[in-house]
Amino acid sequence: MATLTKKRKTAVSKFDASKSYSVADASKIVKDITSTKFDASVDLAIRLGVDPRKANQMVRGTVTLPHGTGKTLRVLALVTPDKEAEAKAAGADYVGLDEYIEKIKGGWTDVDVIITMPSVMGKVGALGRVLGPRGLMPNPKTGTVTMDVAKAVQDSKGGKIDFKVDKAGIIHAAIGKVSFDANKISENASELLQTILKLKPSSAKGTYVKSVTMSSTMSPGVAIDAKLFT
Repeated sequence: MATLTKKRKTAVSKFDASKSYSVADASKIVKDITSTKFDASVDLAIRLGVDPRKANQMVRGTVTLPHGTGKTLRVLALVTPDKEAEAKAAGADYVGLDEYIEKIKGGWTDVDVIITMPSVMGKVGALGRVLGPRGLMPNPKTGTVTMDVAKAVQDSKGGKIDFKVDKAGIIHAAIGKVSFDANKISENASELLQTILKLKPSSAKGTYVKSVTMSSTMSPGVAIDAKLFT
């Protein structure tokens, strides 16, 4: 464990943990303080002044990051036969319906996103017990229940992420990889933050964005000045 502690000490010495930074500066710092053998994910934690237990203060949505997430998502399209060719051409990794529904009932969930159509939601709805806890249940609000299957597949493959506030009032989202150029990390972070600002519930009182922290998988968190987003 000593090496980890040493690495962490070195990381902490490279920035002032008591300071808040701009998104651009935080992106550079996180790149600078991450020393992993793998390409670590860069994450944002945004603490909001909302009460997620109240339906009118639930903040959730989707955003397409301009530079993608750096992660290749595995997409399953649960569609009728007439839509199969469209889903395959758009880049879906798995395409079908009944055979995949049976596989999922048997516990198979080896995908990152599931896209389906309104007409088959009756069948897909029965998978809620398996898909719900894993965050895989298709939802019209996130664009994963749609007649435009090709667009939904392309969006998912091209850096579209879903986010929602958790019970503690925090949104956690991966916005790229440490190997990204600092400008790309910064632009992805800004895109997510601007989208969250637009979703501010009218019933939310007081400060909406309370704190923003950027970190990589193994790095300390770098505070971003929340006042930039009021």
